[in-house]
Amino acid sequence: MVRFLFRVLFAAVGLYIAARLVPGIAADGWKTLLIAGLLLGVVNAVVKPIVVLLTFPITLLTLGLFLLVVNGAMLGLVAWLLDGLVVKGLIPGMLGAIVVGVVSWAGQVLIGDGRTERE
Repeated sequence: MVRFLFRVLFAAVGLYIAARLVPGIAADGWKTLLIAGLLLGVVNAVVKPIVVLLTFPITLLTLGLFLLVVNGAMLGLVAWLLDGLVVKGLIPGMLGAIVVGVVSWAGQVLIGDGRTERE
């Protein structure tokens, strides 16, 4: 449960950084960012696998670059579902998804994968 909360927190921090760096992304406050981080985790767990499966042929043709579009669309979906988060278009969504992904990856590196070493 603590790992999940850290993931939500890192997603919220990533959204905060994206809102500061990427023109076209805005958030009302920390409460909105935390809810958006939680909602982004749910969307990535439920909706994204279906979209990735449906768009597999185009992802294969673009050598995986279409996944940037899918990630931007998932961020746009979260913004559409949540009133306090604004993503104005696909390009800001893609750039914001890159920022959130890098921050979430860095957070995963910091907290580890949760496995213990066995000898």
